[in-house]
Amino acid sequence: MEKVRLTIDGIEVEVPSNYTVLEAARLINVKIPTLCYLKGINEIGACRICLVEVERAKSLQAACVLTAAEGMVVHTNTKAVREARRMNLELLLANHDRECLACVRNRNCELQKLAEEFQLDHIKYARNKKPQKVDLVSPSIVRDPNKCILCRRCESVCHNVQTVFAIGESGRGLHTSIGPAFEKSLAEVPCINCGQCIINCPVGALREKDDIEKVWEALEDPDLHVVVQTAPAVRVALGEEFGMPVGTRVTGKMVTALRRLGFDKVYDTDFAADLTIMEEGTEFLGRLNNGGKLPLITSCSPGWIKFCEHNFPELLDNLSTCKSPHEMMGALLKSYYAEKNGIDPSKIFVVSIMPCTAKKFEAKRPELSATGYPDVDAVLTTRELGRMIKQTGMDFAGLEEQSFDSILGDSTGAGVIFGATGGVMEAALRTIYEIVTGKALEKVEFEEVRGLEGIKTAVVPVGDFKVKVAVAHGTGNARKLMERIVSGREEYHFVEVMGCPGGCVSGGGQPIVSAADRLDYDPKVLRAKAIYEEDKDMPLRKSHENPMVKKVYEEYLEEPNSQRAHELLHTHYEKRKKII
Repeated sequence: MEKVRLTIDGIEVEVPSNYTVLEAARLINVKIPTLCYLKGINEIGACRICLVEVERAKSLQAACVLTAAEGMVVHTNTKAVREARRMNLELLLANHDRECLACVRNRNCELQKLAEEFQLDHIKYARNKKPQKVDLVSPSIVRDPNKCILCRRCESVCHNVQTVFAIGESGRGLHTSIGPAFEKSLAEVPCINCGQCIINCPVGALREKDDIEKVWEALEDPDLHVVVQTAPAVRVALGEEFGMPVGTRVTGKMVTALRRLGFDKVYDTDFAADLTIMEEGTEFLGRLNNGGKLPLITSCSPGWIKFCEHNFPELLDNLSTCKSPHEMMGALLKSYYAEKNGIDPSKIFVVSIMPCTAKKFEAKRPELSATGYPDVDAVLTTRELGRMIKQTGMDFAGLEEQSFDSILGDSTGAGVIFGATGGVMEAALRTIYEIVTGKALEKVEFEEVRGLEGIKTAVVPVGDFKVKVAVAHGTGNARKLMERIVSGREEYHFVEVMGCPGGCVSGGGQPIVSAADRLDYDPKVLRAKAIYEEDKDMPLRKSHENPMVKKVYEEYLEEPNSQRAHELLHTHYEKRKKII
């Protein structure tokens, strides 16, 4: 590609001709502040915080949308630049709800950080917007328009990455707002509760529906037996809430912290992931051998399930009927576990620690109540668990490492890789291959379904049969893949979809990483790397080898896809209103 030379703050730099001044400045360690900017997603120059001065230009320019040009001379720290950035920041703060101490994003807010860096000690502009109603109706997401700074990052992610179109811009001038059309609640539009808007919001305008007090009340109720389970992606992200590097594995410390919080049992959702592979693998082979509906589409992501219900109802019969792993676990806790321990299932309170805000919506689906009680009673995000631990004053980094409780806490490496895109497919292939061929895999890794390419396809030999598989992550990529399948342009036997980009490791409930930090590293990559490292360290790496899964089938479920397994571990779906 053609290169251009420009000078930034007296330093000459050569960059590709398609680079912006913001990108060029980063190459020479010149920091230009940003707020609305999300690389590759929201590059609109709306906030004007990244203004720079270009010699011979008639006005200041937004560095995030200004293309580098040959001979350009840029200044990032002149008096005019500083004053303009400061004024724009003050204008943003004028209409912003500045109750910072009571905000969930306190000390992790990009606007707050800029105010500190610019040393703002007062705001000279008066507020000219009336307070707006906070949207509390959604079971997953709270939207507070009083904190919105109109950066449009949430809108861009919802439209361009997820293609959900649940929120957008309305009004003009002072009356501009970002939210659902016609002032509806997020619960009244086809929002899929994925929470990608939350983790991309620079302030506290979007947050998860907080269930911490509900869980504290359950823990303090002497009549309740409170059981907690943790998803695979939580263990590679929770440490970030305590200042640890992104991708640090904290499995043992997390278990210790949960015990200290007062949970009666601490179980691993990875066990239910292994169980899911047994049920879903059997379902796939049944469809394949008996002329069933193909492709079979895996269904562990509740955001994706709701997206499919809205946008591709013709594919609902293709979805695996298996519940997601944490719902399977909840059903087992209120049946098998309750019977084994002589506990009334009505007295068992199941808490799921998830990387996902959509799980909060999922837990309220009426069909997910196999025993007559909700399979899962409360869902906390990784961030919420971090806040609970902080409330106790625990030194998380200094905790000793403990193990999950057995039987429902025992899992394999196949269970843990559910947290990354391609993980469910890989776990299924490990088991399906050995069941069909009766031979042990020489190499358990299926590299062809790993990685961050939006849509991955492969042909995997399984005995004499070649299984055509596809993997998509992010519902925008899933939409493209489903359109190809519906049109008949492409045919597959087995398809995995994760609702969030990168899979659960980047779920809407995970620790928030600023846009500036994401220019230096990709949390999806680092967390997924930790997931695969945990898989490698496991003594067993295939779901069908899990002795505790075998034990549960022998003692209770009989065999995969049995009548009892279907009653407890499987579900159904519904056609919902389509938006586009």
